[in-house]
Amino acid sequence: MAEKDPKAGQVVDRNLALELVRVTEAAALAAAQWIGKGDKNAADGAAVEAMRQAFDTVAIDGTVVIGEGEMDEAPMLYIGEKVGIFAGTGEGTIADIAVDPLEGTSITAKGMPNAMATLALAGKGGFLHAPDVYMDKIAVGPGLPEGVVDLDLDPGENLRRLALAKNCDVSDLMVCVLDRDRHKDIIKACRKAGARLMLIPDGDVSGVVAVSQPETGVDLYLGWGGAPEGVLAAAALRCIGGQMQGRLIFENDEQIARAKEMGVTDPKRKYKLEDMAKGEVMFAATGVTTGHMLKGVRRSATGAYTHSIVMRSKTRTVRYIEGHHNFTVKRPPA
Repeated sequence: MAEKDPKAGQVVDRNLALELVRVTEAAALAAAQWIGKGDKNAADGAAVEAMRQAFDTVAIDGTVVIGEGEMDEAPMLYIGEKVGIFAGTGEGTIADIAVDPLEGTSITAKGMPNAMATLALAGKGGFLHAPDVYMDKIAVGPGLPEGVVDLDLDPGENLRRLALAKNCDVSDLMVCVLDRDRHKDIIKACRKAGARLMLIPDGDVSGVVAVSQPETGVDLYLGWGGAPEGVLAAAALRCIGGQMQGRLIFENDEQIARAKEMGVTDPKRKYKLEDMAKGEVMFAATGVTTGHMLKGVRRSATGAYTHSIVMRSKTRTVRYIEGHHNFTVKRPPA
């Protein structure tokens, strides 16, 4: 049954949730063939191609607004590409699409945890058109006072405010940070304040989402990551709950000019969660390698198992789906 969302001004079918999972499943299954083989480009290429093909079965008129780059940089899932059964027709569900077919290309190539295939869907204009630059990010989970942390405060002050809100000591808090040289000052400040750290090699969508899942033990996410990944993480938090702020980081005038072409009017703007993902939003992800959010693809004698999550902001519904995929197995002659 279709539902009218007056805020987004779009008709969104709740059955789309399962269709989106099929798309992330296809990407994850394709990428899983390259786990541990040391070729991140091949893993990414397989995920992109599989996800693009799977979109052809989804009953939407979708436009990719966060994708693999510009049309001259990516053969498919490029920014502006039309996808879905009704692509370019104006029929069916009209949606903006944000994708990362393989979040964690390097960790897939190395067989490390937390790689996954992700996508998000919103009504037209629902996502920040983020250029492919860094974004400075801060995120916390649900149930906290609005504005309890702020991107413009130093890590120590944010940790003190968060500990007060959670009625605990700073030493009880866990901070998730990408393990990068650019974060050495953040890491030093968090340790000086007494907090514990979870340093991750890649995959900051799952790092941000971890703040909303109590079983991960993560209380705060800090640091620079990709801006497109920031929009995907914001879409997930819109569905599952939490707070997030982000600011685009530009390294030169060319990047600023490109951002302005994409609609960014203030290069120094601090974006809140609703600025990055607004209206009714859906988010889906399927694990490629096992992590704190999802199990990875597991092979069987006749196929594979997948573990996925799908969320809707309107209902705050979160569903975990285990897929059993049976393939035709080619056996060697006796």
